[in-house]
This record gives sequence, structure tokens and C-alpha cells, in this order.
Amino acid sequence: MLIHRNFDSLPPIRRPAATIGSYDGVHAGHRAILGRIADIARERGGESVVVTFDPHPRSVVGSAPVMLLNTLPEKLALLAGTGIDHAVVVDFTPEFSRLSMEEFVERDLVGRLHVDTLLVGYNHHLGRDKRGDFDSLSELGRRSGFDVRMMPRQDVDAHKVSSTVIRGLVAGGNLRDAARCLGAPYFLSGRLAADGTVLGVESGKLLPPAGEYAVRVGRDFSDEGADARLTIGPGRALRLHGGEECLVPGNAVVTFL
Repeated sequence: MLIHRNFDSLPPIRRPAATIGSYDGVHAGHRAILGRIADIARERGGESVVVTFDPHPRSVVGSAPVMLLNTLPEKLALLAGTGIDHAVVVDFTPEFSRLSMEEFVERDLVGRLHVDTLLVGYNHHLGRDKRGDFDSLSELGRRSGFDVRMMPRQDVDAHKVSSTVIRGLVAGGNLRDAARCLGAPYFLSGRLAADGTVLGVESGKLLPPAGEYAVRVGRDFSDEGADARLTIGPGRALRLHGGEECLVPGNAVVTFL
């Protein structure tokens, strides 16, 4: 997957089939959308594109920062694993937040990306004050020459899947149901010190409640790793307990079992 920062210097992309969203967690519902946009790109002889934002929009326009399921590097690693061709990371600034749906679509999606097909979720809203919905996007697509399609709601065990729901599950310590909604176990990434202390976990990364958890520790996302125990203490203090194979200093991905 090729990663692009903003729309300013995009390379030519063949018949872009795009989807837009924060994609926090890259959960089961997200994966359904990403799989469908990859299919559409293949059907139309194009390339698949996900447009996402950094920081999270609610951290800019909301009353307080949002504790997230993924850091930006984690999210990009998960997106790359879905087979998407391109990721465009948009700097979500206060100025950007004031763009209307029409301004964003015409300037960036049409004028710079040259979008061919846009796939959105069933409840997707876009632009200032979230005024852009499926109907208004479809009308703009008809005028500007691109196709707009909707992805229906995705459920797991008859429950709606959303990043907000999953954040609540993780914050409450319900990691089993969180993993079902994510489609994979919850994890965190950081750096491991020789004494087992986990360092470098970003302050905006959501952690489960304080306690002791069964985990697997690997060097990166492709490393199966080894079993260990993770203690989460006051002030987000993280300490691993396990054999020597777990406690090698360096980058670490800690997956909750």
C-alpha cells in the first residue's frame, strides 16, 4: 500500500475507487467496506483508495481529545493488510474542518484524486457540521461524473459494529467482545525496556482498565511472538512478565488474548 500525506502531490491513480473515514480500529465493518472497494476497483480496472484523517476529527471539533483504538502507524499497518492500494492521510486541521462537503469533494476528491467511484457507509456524513450524506453525495456525484455507492450496516452477533462501541468495550475490559467486533484481538505497540517496562505507547492510545492480562509479545505485526502477562498499573504504567524470549529490548507489539 502506498501512503500519501494529503492530496497535494498524489501520483496518477488509475480510476480511483475510494472510501472515506477515520477507520479507528479497522474493525469488521471497516473491513467489509475495504473489501468491497477493492472489489469495485478490480471490476472497473482501477485502484483502491482509502482517505483517512489525522488527528481524529472529534479531537479537533469535539470538546475533548478522543482515546483511540489505533495510533496512526497502527492504523496504516492494519489498512495495508487489507490489500488496499493507496492510503491518503489528510491533516484534519480546524481550517479543514470548516470545509463544506461540496468544497472538499470538488477540490480534493474530484480536482486532485479524480475519483471514479466513492463507497460510503450507511450512516456516513461528510463536511462541515456533517451536512453531507449519501443523498447529497449522490447528487454531487451525478453532477461531477463519479459513482456513489452505499455499504449497508454491518453487524456482529446481531449488534451494530462501530468504533465507538468497541472503545466502550475496551475501556470496560470486555476484550473478548471487542475482539469479535474488531475481527482480531486488541493490541498495543511500543518499545520494550530490558526490565519489561513497555515504553512509547502514545498517550492517545486507549488502554483496558488496570489489571493483569494474558498477552502475546512480538517484534512486529507479523511476529507470532511468545506468551506473557501484562500488568497495567496507575498512570498507564505497563510491565511485561514472562520468559527471556518475551523480554528482548526493542519494538514490541502486545496482543491481548
